[in-house]
Order: sequence, then C-alpha cells, then structure tokens
Amino acid sequence: MADPILYRKRLIPEECILLKDDVVLHRDEQIIVTGWHSLKPRKDLHHGFSCYYLSEGIKVSRFYRADNSLLYWYCDIVDYQYDESADTYIVTDLLADVIVYPDGFVKVVDLDELVTARKADILSEDMLDKALLRLDHLLKIIYSGDFPRLQKPTEDYISR
Repeated sequence: MADPILYRKRLIPEECILLKDDVVLHRDEQIIVTGWHSLKPRKDLHHGFSCYYLSEGIKVSRFYRADNSLLYWYCDIVDYQYDESADTYIVTDLLADVIVYPDGFVKVVDLDELVTARKADILSEDMLDKALLRLDHLLKIIYSGDFPRLQKPTEDYISR
C-alpha cells in the first residue's frame, strides 16, 4: 500500500491541517502508524509516534521530549473520513482525550470542550454519543490492564 494523505481536523479551534511531515511507518486495514515532530515548537514536546486505530476511533500517541525521554501517552478520541479515490484520511479530533503517564497515572481531559462544542452546534448529538462511547471503550481498555496492546504498534519504531 502507498502512503495515505493524512489531515488532522480540530473542532476547537476550528482547523484542518495537512500532516505533510508525518512519516507513515506502517499501514494496514486496521491501523496506521506514524512518526512525527511537533507542529509547533514546545519546550516539553519534541516528537512522537502515533497509532490510528481506525475501527475503534482512537489515536494513541507516544509523546517524547527532545532528549528522547517519554513524556506520556496521549490518547485522542477521533472519527475519520476516508476518500478511497484520493487515499486521504481526514481525522477529526472529538475533543475528549486521555493522558497516560509513565507511572500509570491516568488523566481524562477536555470533557468541557464536548459541552462547549455541543452548545455551539459544532458537534452533533450523534458525534457526542460516538465520542463518549469511544472514551468509555478506551478507559475500559486502560483500566482492565490491556493498554499495552494499544501501545505495541509504535514500540517497533522507538529505537529507530
């Protein structure tokens, strides 16, 4: 398979960015694994790897500092549109996120943005339902101890 074209679409703030510098490391029918550098320079975040779980609506990213030490895993709840003729994915961030720290601490963030987006009619009721169900699914995976399964696809690329 050739490398697909990837876009990241955010609802708050509203933007759709071509991920032109992301490197597709693996792709099959279930997942896409990418390596990337931070789009905007930050003191803490330098680069990382992401795994898009297409059927689950989850993107799990390893965030690294410039010294290559793990900052944390950042899990986005997403939806995507795929245009087969252009081999293009538009991955929409559904706002709710989960951060998993190296010590195992789990933090759910940005739930207030779901309310803001719904009240502003940026997020449909169906999309809100989808976001909450996918968040619940992800948290069940984490709390059951199965999170290493979601981390695994990016592990092969860490030392490269």
